[in-house]
Amino acid sequence: MFPIQDTIPSRSFPLVNWMLIAINVLVFMHELSLGPEGIEPFVRTWGLVPAEFAHAHRPLAWWEYYPFFTNMFLHGGWGHLIGNMWTLYIFGDNVEDRMGKGGYLIFYLLCGVAASYTHYALNMDSTVPALGASGAISGVMGAYMFMFPHSTIIFMVPLFFIPYFFEVSAFFYLAVWFIGQFFSGTVSLLMPTNGAGIAFWAHVGGFVAGVVLFRLFARPPLYEEKVYPAYYRYRNYHSW
Repeated sequence: MFPIQDTIPSRSFPLVNWMLIAINVLVFMHELSLGPEGIEPFVRTWGLVPAEFAHAHRPLAWWEYYPFFTNMFLHGGWGHLIGNMWTLYIFGDNVEDRMGKGGYLIFYLLCGVAASYTHYALNMDSTVPALGASGAISGVMGAYMFMFPHSTIIFMVPLFFIPYFFEVSAFFYLAVWFIGQFFSGTVSLLMPTNGAGIAFWAHVGGFVAGVVLFRLFARPPLYEEKVYPAYYRYRNYHSW
């Protein structure tokens, strides 16, 4: 089951959303150029290693906490990058529509930092670098869930090489996704490991930050008057 798109078209070109996607891709291209010997020190420098902050041997200056910010632009592989950027592509344009370009950028970065801190607070002994945009993107998903509760997501399922399309309520899909992340994060706390894995609590922290913060950045809710009618017109001409 693969999400294709949502059913609410954006009203303006999502410049910031595309800019964020481009930055993530460019940083990943740089990671690939470093080779096997250069990538590990790069990730340990710019990724978030919780133990280095929780067990620091000296007081740290404020600027030394930059990994809480920079880690959200790193990725651990093609699948990691493509999955995150596709999700941002689906949900980010509408959230940018409602917040405006400047507000959306600030909102995205705040959610990313909140996700980093949540992961740090619950994994202080971890020496594994945490990286990825999924915490910030989770915040975008949380905002989308409450900004556009009547939207639906179009999914594609290949059945015997034949694509089958169907729609699922965006609110339901995102709620189930969040519950799954929370449950998985809880299980991970009961079975601690120092190995690489999914930072479920970063997803939870980013999502909660998005739900809490979006009201500070959302512009007046014009979608009831303009976006929803456009949504229904769109559905009339795009049946799957």
